[in-house]
Amino acid sequence: MGELTADCSSCFGLCCVALTLSKSADFAIDKPAGDPCPNLTQEFRCGIHAKLRQSGFPGCTVYDCFGAGQKISQVTFGGRDWRQAPETAGQMFALLPIMRQLHELLWYLTEALQQPETREIHADLGRARDEIERLTLLDAGEIEKLDVAAHRGTVNGLLLRASELVRGRTPKKKERRGADLMGARLRDADLRGANLRGAYLIGADLRGADLRLADLIGADLRDTDLRGADLTGSLFLTQAQVNAARGDGATKLPPSLIRPAHWS
Repeated sequence: MGELTADCSSCFGLCCVALTLSKSADFAIDKPAGDPCPNLTQEFRCGIHAKLRQSGFPGCTVYDCFGAGQKISQVTFGGRDWRQAPETAGQMFALLPIMRQLHELLWYLTEALQQPETREIHADLGRARDEIERLTLLDAGEIEKLDVAAHRGTVNGLLLRASELVRGRTPKKKERRGADLMGARLRDADLRGANLRGAYLIGADLRGADLRLADLIGADLRDTDLRGADLTGSLFLTQAQVNAARGDGATKLPPSLIRPAHWS
């Protein structure tokens, strides 16, 4: 998953320029897309990275590009940065949300391929992954024209099947796809193998919950309390989701994810 993990040292600070910031609890300022954040240094680093939350920018600590930033910077544009080649700026910034979606699909497909239970569909998963990877290597103009939604629809069918195969290991599989569980009291809940795709778990209490093998693709985990929860082997969990939640030293995560610095 290395190439699908953000490497800011190989990126030209694209997320600090391309994205819109709206003054709120997540961001201390308003910033239109295309304008560099005032905290972005000449070396394309965040000048307040070590104190983003204390400075009113917790939203920045949640964002994850799945490695799209360095792909655009080093591959699509061959290491030419938008300051030295200003004619590339508009297109480079426009590609970030597109490439991010493609890399997110690669993250899910790679994870599905790593599951022994999905062996019967490994060929289909592999072909899908190869195709999405091919798309990420197109030139900038071709990437801009991509219908990412169509590709996402094709991949989603495979991911659904992969989820069913993996979660089949659990005897009881709760179906809570897209459920409104905002603020729900689910402390110590047995959610092994649950389908929580797209569920709204904002502010939910999942302390000590068993989420092993639960499908969490697209689940909204903003401010979800995961202290002491077991997410070992949970499916399609991303770093961005983990970053948005609250956890502690007792929270168990899949090995592909890192414990956020702001967790207690």
